Amino acid sequence: MDSTPRTVNVGLIGLGTVGGGVARLIARHRDEYLSAYGIDLRIKKASALEVSRAAELGIAPENFTTDWHDVVADPDIDIVIELIGGEHPATEIFEAALTSGKHMVSANKALLGRHVERLAKLAAENGVQIRCEASAGGGIPIVNALEHALVGNEILTVAGILNGTTNYILSRMDAEGLDFDEVLADAQRLGYAEADPTADVDGFDAASKVAILSSIAFHTRVTTDDVYQEGIRKVSAADIEQAKSLGYVVKLLGIARNTADGVDVRVHPTMIPANHMLASVNGAMNAVYVVGDAVGETMFYGAGAGSFPTASAVVGDVLELADAISHNDRVQAEIEPFGRVLPIRSVEDLATRYYIRLVVDDEVGTLAPVVDTFARHGVSISTINQLHDGDGTKCSVVFLTHTATERDLQALRADLEALEPVREVASVIRIEDVDAWAEGAEANE
Repeated sequence: MDSTPRTVNVGLIGLGTVGGGVARLIARHRDEYLSAYGIDLRIKKASALEVSRAAELGIAPENFTTDWHDVVADPDIDIVIELIGGEHPATEIFEAALTSGKHMVSANKALLGRHVERLAKLAAENGVQIRCEASAGGGIPIVNALEHALVGNEILTVAGILNGTTNYILSRMDAEGLDFDEVLADAQRLGYAEADPTADVDGFDAASKVAILSSIAFHTRVTTDDVYQEGIRKVSAADIEQAKSLGYVVKLLGIARNTADGVDVRVHPTMIPANHMLASVNGAMNAVYVVGDAVGETMFYGAGAGSFPTASAVVGDVLELADAISHNDRVQAEIEPFGRVLPIRSVEDLATRYYIRLVVDDEVGTLAPVVDTFARHGVSISTINQLHDGDGTKCSVVFLTHTATERDLQALRADLEALEPVREVASVIRIEDVDAWAEGAEANE
């Protein structure tokens, strides 16, 4: 029997930041993949809209096309890598490749966060796989950990900093005392934030990622639309300074918990203790904190975006598939996708502590109707602190609450906004009970 590995042909659709990184990584390490793993990997055809991009990456003209259909239609291609993002034409690329019997590798969190159940079913029907390590944490190998290394656990919590742009902004606000708009403008100038930063700063990107991770972790279907989502636009330098004085750090977190009442899954600015592992993750770095009932607390840290870190995850997925293909072994088909096994818990049922900052009239007696409104809604106040930021007519007052439900808090907020002495409910930030994340973990004996 001939033991010589056969060439595994790859089709690469999208030659932007990540696609370019994939092309360069495969070209750089192709000989090493062959010598170390016995995998002969070749980009048979690549597709992008700009012809000049192929030349930049050293892709021969005969291996390049501007039409993605040419990639999917090539009968010699074993694996299609989709790196254009968005839902269209990515959906059509997935459908065409899977029905043609080609495996798919993708970093497309927007598509997979909403439609992976249907696409996984299509892959299973056609005997191929979808692999998506790069979709949920960039270069962090979190999908592999959840699917393999931690599979002996019941996963209790997945929580993380899943967006580098927002973490960069909040880190600079914390370190330099700057406001959101000022740091965002600088982040856009430096290339850390897009010209349209909506997907990042409003939480869409993190919501897609936490949907993917919670689906894998809890073996149930969670879509992006199930995730409660709130961004960081209303977080101010004053809020971050107050958090610091109280022993907290403000982070945009994706949080997923497997509770007795269903999956609690949300993305929002969160105050966490300054001594928590996630609090020290700064700049554009990402981290995913996972609690398993047996392993306890773990954290995975690394670059969540960028050309080579994300390309690392993409090529890792390709090599996993190529290992079997190159030796003419059968690649296991995609397992039947998770259906909706567990209910999604309403965010209104969340019970936590809250930080509330009001801008109020700077007059004697102003706080009496405010405190009365808290009492009427059953929201107990633990601390009141007036800030010295007024102009003689108005000032800010910070309230910390005891544990309250989101339902009661939102009703309180509406009534506070209607009070005559309250000029603005400037900020409401949840204070996360991080100790609850490990409830149900076995003692380490």
